[in-house]
Order: sequence, then structure tokens, then C-alpha cells
Amino acid sequence: MKLKKEDIPVVMQAPGTVMRSQPDFGEMTVVFHELPKGTDFTPLLKGLDNDSCHCPHWGYIFEGAFRFIYDDGAEESFEAGDVFYAPAGHTAIVDEDVKFIDFSPTKELDEVMANVAARMGEMA
Repeated sequence: MKLKKEDIPVVMQAPGTVMRSQPDFGEMTVVFHELPKGTDFTPLLKGLDNDSCHCPHWGYIFEGAFRFIYDDGAEESFEAGDVFYAPAGHTAIVDEDVKFIDFSPTKELDEVMANVAARMGEMA
């Protein structure tokens, strides 16, 4: 299966933010993120187990930097050129405007994104 970034449907767009997502890409969802510095996923994960993301992610960073903060308090920073794996049980904060792609199990990511949508609705 082949897919160009531009053909991935935009699922979220705001100033400085574009998220493109294609589910069921070999039982995974591929997401291309463009996120501004300061983006903090922590408030959007409230209500999930441990108030954290229970979906693992594999990806590559094209530009910028962000970090994962794991349930045990450990932090791991990633920057342009890094390939990453983030196991379940984390949140993320963008430290520099970032562009990256990640692959995640569709079922778990759908559960997390449903919670994110509900939290965003509450904040609006």
C-alpha cells in the first residue's frame, strides 16, 4: 500500500496545527502531525486510565522537537532525524514547532482520539 502525505485526510486544523490521519493502514493508523511549540496533550488525556495515552506509537521526526513523559515520570526528548517508539502510558509536549509521522494501532488510537475530541468539546 502506498500513500502520499497530501492524500492523507486532514482531521484537525487550527492555527499552526494540521493533523492528517489514515486509519486501517495495515491495522495501523498513520498520522502526519504539524504542531506548534507549547502544544501539551496532557489536558486532552484526562479521563483515560492514568490520564495518559494507552496507545503505542512508532514514528519519525522531520522537523522540530517534542518529548514524551511516561507514567513513571521518566521523560524522553526527540528531535529532527529521530526515529522513535513510545510505549503505552505517556503524554507529550511540543518543545519546538514539529512535523512528524507516526504509526499506531488503529483500535487503541481511536479510543484515545475519542477522548481527545470529548475534552476539546468541553474546552470550547
